[in-house]
Amino acid sequence: MANRVNINTEELTEKLVALNRVTKVTKGGRTFTFAAIVVVGDGNGVVGYGLGKAGEVSAAIAKGVESAKKNLIRVPVLKGTIPHEQIAKYGGARVLIRPAAPGTGVVAGGAMRAVFESVGVKDVLAKSKGSSNPHNLVKATVAALAELRDANTIAATRNISLEKVFKG
Repeated sequence: MANRVNINTEELTEKLVALNRVTKVTKGGRTFTFAAIVVVGDGNGVVGYGLGKAGEVSAAIAKGVESAKKNLIRVPVLKGTIPHEQIAKYGGARVLIRPAAPGTGVVAGGAMRAVFESVGVKDVLAKSKGSSNPHNLVKATVAALAELRDANTIAATRNISLEKVFKG
């Protein structure tokens, strides 16, 4: 993820995507721990995810939020949608995201929806193919968003004018 960003962490919103209770059986009985995957974002093109594990739910969520704040990325958002179609894969999860017309809304499943709402995308069409594991789904969605580039970035990378990008 080349486009990491440092931002004031007070204005970030946090969303709990999944909470998993894990049981470890020992000689003394069962030990429960919790794993929480959390997505944070500012609603204006910045998003990050994190995993927190602890013996209590609130501690696991807090650790997940801290982890998420450490790996924030900036995503190009144009007029409430994404600049172009993108496919990404992480583990068994495959995601397809494509821009949508204004008024469409976020057409995406639970784990993907949390990521899009945190980043501030209002209109997007998304499809999850393969695994529905929320951990891999969040990572695949963030990977797809990290690969997005807007026209200004492409023009700067190729050393050409913005008009030439659209003419081909």
